[in-house]
Amino acid sequence: MRILVHAGFFSIQSLPSVDREEREGYSLTPASRLLLKEESLNITPLFLVFLDPIMLDPWQNMSKWLRNENDINPFQTTHGKMAYELAVEDPKLYQSINEGMASDRRLVASVILKHSKGIFEELDSVVDVGGGTGTFAKCIAEAFPNLSYINFDLPQVVKGLEGSKNLSFVGGDMFETIPKAQVVLFKWVLHNWSDEECAEILKRCKEAIPTKENGGKVIIIEIVLKDEELGNKTLETQLFYDMFEFTTTKGRQGYKIYPVLGISSVIEVYP
Repeated sequence: MRILVHAGFFSIQSLPSVDREEREGYSLTPASRLLLKEESLNITPLFLVFLDPIMLDPWQNMSKWLRNENDINPFQTTHGKMAYELAVEDPKLYQSINEGMASDRRLVASVILKHSKGIFEELDSVVDVGGGTGTFAKCIAEAFPNLSYINFDLPQVVKGLEGSKNLSFVGGDMFETIPKAQVVLFKWVLHNWSDEECAEILKRCKEAIPTKENGGKVIIIEIVLKDEELGNKTLETQLFYDMFEFTTTKGRQGYKIYPVLGISSVIEVYP
């Protein structure tokens, strides 16, 4: 319990006593409350993804990967393929990842709507690339009924999902084409890809949006390393997540940056 208190997961509080002896107990903190099932913004599904043996096993093969010149990362060394390729073949892992991303996007949407609504207030249309099953999209579309919102992901991800008056689900491949809109939004997407692949994706973005003078831009929600304003504990979390990306994907963590989402930031990029 001491280490969990030190980490800020629990706090110590004095308890009332009938025999006048001082006693201490433990109480939840905002961090631990996020793991309660009854909390509307709980992110337990996201933690279950990180703690899945499929995701943890590659860490045990780091030295084997370092001696292997052919594999992209330790995940490929361990499982013979990339994480998203494996997820397509494993329904349980696929569902787990979708649920984890949905819980994170629900939390991020609540923070943005509370502290940074201005990001969306002046926009006419948004295409949310890699929006998954639309948890974030539904929150934003409901909050801004005059905003035309497209949730764009692979056909198998959005198949059968129903939109609303200002929300539509579109299937496709972001490496080939992105639906046209005033703004392209990425939430924890680009960090999965190499610099060369990100450059290709951003080329498709430039084709999809108008010029800067006409309101076109790309909004990226990602972790920005070494943001000193957020303190050492946040930097530590950012660095650990960078290692997770290094182990499981092709990407690494990395103009106008808003450090408003805890370990993540909102980044605006213009054509």
